[in-house]
Amino acid sequence: MSESITEDEAREAVKALNRLPRHVAVIMDGNGRWARQHGLPRVLGHQEGRNATRRLVEACGEIGIEVLSIFSFSAENWSRPKDEVQALMQLIETSLDEEIEELHARQVRFVASGRLQELPPGLRGIIEKAEARMAGNTGMVLNLAINYGGRAELVDACRRLATRVLAGELQPAEIDEDAIRSQLYAPELPDPDLVFRPGGQMRISNFLLWQVAYAELYVTPILWPDFQKRHLFEAVLCFGRRERRFGRVGPAR
Repeated sequence: MSESITEDEAREAVKALNRLPRHVAVIMDGNGRWARQHGLPRVLGHQEGRNATRRLVEACGEIGIEVLSIFSFSAENWSRPKDEVQALMQLIETSLDEEIEELHARQVRFVASGRLQELPPGLRGIIEKAEARMAGNTGMVLNLAINYGGRAELVDACRRLATRVLAGELQPAEIDEDAIRSQLYAPELPDPDLVFRPGGQMRISNFLLWQVAYAELYVTPILWPDFQKRHLFEAVLCFGRRERRFGRVGPAR
């Protein structure tokens, strides 16, 4: 997108599209690199990333995205320095608690995906509070992937299916794609149409491995704290120009 196009013009161009992604999945990357570039501690990069996340949620609401999944903390992130992990947990807990009422006012419905039972009790409590407060809302669904890993999700799904087989509730021959999907963390959500990744890294990073099988990918070099709404609008405009075939020959019907 040309820098001469304003954010408002980009927003209106998106609204004029015939086809929007129903579900946008975002890998929020670059907080640490942003902090290093600015000579700041990594935790300040994460704090600045919180502001970018707020802009993202607002932007998705403005253009009518139905589902937004954000990768906030991966199962592999526990291997980071202990003080950084503790700061991240506290930041997520505080941020979510402070945003609940505003999200509720916007009619956002909140869900969380991941091995939530392994999170600190305080954070688990805030997640439960947010889910309960926004359970009846009818607007955009915000899916927070936390202590999440795509492989772990598939392992957990297989374990639940195996338990049903052992209990005589399910025959092995009945295990198909629908059966596996039913055991994912948020089976009611549609698959992502668009995966948006800042930070310039060309990889999925173990995010929604089952669900993004046919998602369109959009990678931008901007670091997450520098994200502005126009960057999402650019990604959606790019999505609108792509031909999605889903393995077929010719345009999708």
